[in-house]
Parts: sequence; C-alpha cells; structure tokens
Amino acid sequence: MEIGTDFLVIGGGIAGLSFALKAAQHGSVAVLVKKDKHESATNYAQGGIASVLSKDDSFEAHIRDTLIAGAGLCHEDIVEITVKNGPSRTKELIKMGVRFSRRDVPKDGEIEYDMTREGGHSARRILHADDLTGREILRGLLETAEAEENISIYEHHIAIDLITTEKLFRAGVTSTRPKGLSENTCLGAYVLDNKTQAIHTFLAKVIVLATGGAGKVYIYTTNPDTATGDGIAMAYRAGATVANMEFIQFHPTCLYHPQAKSFLISESVRGEGGILRLRDGTAFMEKYHPMKELAPRDIVARAINLELIKSGDEHVCLDITHLKSSFVKERFPNIYKTCLGFGIDITAQPIPVVPAAHYTCGGALTDYNGETSVRRLYAIGETACTGLHGANRLASNSLLEALVFAHNAAMKAAEDIHQHLRELPPVPPWTPGGAVDSDEMVVVSQNWDEIRRFMWNYVGIVRSNKRLGRVKRRIDLLQEEISEYYWNFIITNDLIELRNIALVADLIVRSAILRKESRGLHYTIDYPSTNDAAWNKDTILTRA
Repeated sequence: MEIGTDFLVIGGGIAGLSFALKAAQHGSVAVLVKKDKHESATNYAQGGIASVLSKDDSFEAHIRDTLIAGAGLCHEDIVEITVKNGPSRTKELIKMGVRFSRRDVPKDGEIEYDMTREGGHSARRILHADDLTGREILRGLLETAEAEENISIYEHHIAIDLITTEKLFRAGVTSTRPKGLSENTCLGAYVLDNKTQAIHTFLAKVIVLATGGAGKVYIYTTNPDTATGDGIAMAYRAGATVANMEFIQFHPTCLYHPQAKSFLISESVRGEGGILRLRDGTAFMEKYHPMKELAPRDIVARAINLELIKSGDEHVCLDITHLKSSFVKERFPNIYKTCLGFGIDITAQPIPVVPAAHYTCGGALTDYNGETSVRRLYAIGETACTGLHGANRLASNSLLEALVFAHNAAMKAAEDIHQHLRELPPVPPWTPGGAVDSDEMVVVSQNWDEIRRFMWNYVGIVRSNKRLGRVKRRIDLLQEEISEYYWNFIITNDLIELRNIALVADLIVRSAILRKESRGLHYTIDYPSTNDAAWNKDTILTRA
C-alpha cells in the first residue's frame, strides 16, 4: 500500500513528536513508532532538561560547561544557539501541560521550579519531573499530538530503508537522474507493519529521522530495546554524511543486579550528594577529578572502570545513605521503588552500580536546521550529530537539543513542502523477489549476540589498535553474512534491527580506528594523549 503525507517522521520520542506538533500547522504528518507509542528512549529519561531558567545562572555559564564537557569538539555556534533557545522551548512544554517539579513555596506568587544539578554543570539548571522526567514529557507530547487532526501515529511500524532518487537510479528504476533533482533527494521509506507483516511505501515531501540512539549495539546498556541505531544506519545507506561515531557515552551508574534490565541510576543522585565508593566503603573520585562525583561522565565512567580492573570486583557502590530518608524517597520515588523491588533500600544501603552504554554523541551530520547532506532528509535528537555534544555530552543537554532542533527543523521543513520537486521518478512498491521464510532464525540471534559482546569487550570505555583490528575483521565478515541473509529471506523486525546494528557497529569501529588520539569518550591505550594539532576536528564518514 502507498501512503502519502507532507511530513514523514520516523520515531516518536521527544524529538519526533515535537517536530510533528509544529509541522502539523503546515501540513499532514505521519509518525512511525516501532513498538507501542509509549516505548521510546524519552520515556526512560530520568534526569531532565538543562536550561537557564534561574537568575543565579547564565547563558555564558551553560555554554562554558558544554564546551568543557565536549573536549574541544563542540561547534560553538551550535552550542550558543541551543543554550539561548533553551528557555523558550522548555516553556513551550510547560504551556503544553508538562508538569515539572516545583519548589515547596513559590516566591512572590510566581511558580518556582525545582532545579537540580548534574555532572559537569556549574549551577543547578536541570528542570525535572521527580526522577521520571522523560515519561512526563512524553505524556504531554502524546496527549497533544493525539488531539491534532493533522497527525497520524502508526504504531508497530518499522522503517526498512529510505527511498532516494540515487537509489532508484542505481537500481535501474530510472535510466537518468530526473531534472530538478540533480542532488540526491529523499522521497520516503519502505515500512514494515509488524502486526500484519505487510510492507508499505510511505512517500513524503519531507522525511525526518528521529529514531534515537544505538545503545543496543552494546550488550550492557541503559537504553530500551528500540535503540538499534535505525536512523543512523538508514541515513548512511541513503548517502548522508555521519560524524563522530566513536564517541559513545557510557553512563557511570547503571544498577547492578542479576534481575535488573538496563535500569539507570540518574546522575541527579550524584547531583544531590551521592558518593561513589568501592565495596569496602572507600570513596575514590577525588583521585580522578577536582569535581569528584560531579566530573564529566567520561571521566567518572573511566574511573569506575579502572577501579574495577584493579579490585576485580563486579561493581562499585553509589551511596546516599547520609541523606535524609524522606528527601531520598520524595526526590527519587521511581529509583527508590525500583531498587526496593530488588531488595535494595537506597536510604539504608549503597546502590551497586556499573557503567553501561548510554548515549550516541555522533550520528547523521546536520546543520542548525537539522538538514542532512541528502536533500529533504532531516535528522533530529540522538540520531543526529549537530555539533552540540562534541566528544562528550554534558548531562541533560540531550532533551534540550531535541527540543531546539525539532523546532528549527520544523520551521525549515515548512518552507520545503512549498517548493515543488519536478518530474518525480516512479517509486515501485516493495517486492520480495525470491525471498522465502527463514528456518534459521538462530542465525539472527547468534549474530546479534556476537556483535553486542565484541563491541562491549573491544570497543568499550578503553580501546586499543589490536582490539579494534580484531573487531573490524569480524564485523566485515558478519556484514557479508547478514547482507546475504537480508536478500534471501522475508523481512522481519529482528532482521531489520540486526542489519542496522551491524552497520552502526562498523561505523563506530571505523571512526575509532581513524581517531589516533584520546579525547572525551574515545580513550585508546595506543594514543593516550589528546592531539589538537591533528584531531581537533569531526570524524567524517560518507558512503562510497
């Protein structure tokens, strides 16, 4: 079936829905979500949105903190745009009905929001909703989007691949590139309906990738199962430039428990006074950074990793037992309840924690409007590399980035839909060819598990030339195997995701091999120093 719309948004988290709501004022919007509409990385975001909303804070301080965390690779113009637009974008959420945590006693009759602090920040500037900020934001966005008649949300729909004029030309659908489309132009996507297994052709005047990050490339991650790097992989296959894929942020504190799956212990716990200790009770962060527990995430994660290597322990401890029990329960109700369910009373016992893959700082390279190098293809949120994060994301800048760039992209995309593309090529429906149902799904699960394990072991917090070389040889073989499987068998959700994580893993490895220095989140024992003369620049990859 062919479905036409003005705007096609692939992804339904904070970035995708924010874009959809603004684009809906200019045309019809189709939003694709892989699973249930409530299942996105946004839903699991605990911390909050970094924004200058206090008279005790300043744009200059937020900009400085972001640049320091980014280890020299942030694009300063993008940082300034993002920080200075933050208050306006967050106030739009408040106006929409998102309920952020407030202080007990409003001053002068005005609402005063409770601002917390996280690692790398010099002020309390994190706007939050208890420790379930993402869930509250998603609630507000979804309720508003569902009331908008111009927005259609397609649940359980996963994009297989983008449709571009260049792909159609290479496939022989058109013998010449269409006039007026000399640039590679995105026309839509082939999409699998996971409920019916039908494959639809979605065509649009503007296509937006907002699928989130790629944490599931690693076996230990704080990310939901949907974070398989789909948007980044599709963008690269479509010919878009990707950048800085070596910079994978490992969150320092993921709950360590055999029955806990990817449960994040928010950085706000350290922001409110939590202390990292070895299992014998020794605090250790003062050895690594003057800000101790509030050092940037790359430093904290590496410190924990080194301490675990030295001690042979399986985890360290995050201790907030010195804080008032009533404060802990009120400030972190979800973390308290969840840990208690695993037999850990965080008011009386330290929390066992380990680092886990958390955030993809690289992605499809965009400008300040979210435009990629492929015409009419945008990328926003964690799928994009805007230049904001550089070599390491400052805590809680991600939700801020999603809001600001969703707004910018929507304003620019509204102009795009009024500029007609002449002589559009015919877009054929998806044809399975000779593909058959697979009786070897064990191949998919085996390859999935292997990729995630060797990425964790060889391309994790600490890297080396030897480890990266081993991974590159193995990923090349796996991609050949996966490609053969992809073309021979009927498409499934698992196969689409496997193909995407294999490609994203390859992009991470290739980028890490290229960067012959240590900077931010990329640390290699072969080049332990930062080399500004040669590598104070983005790592760029473009499909041949």
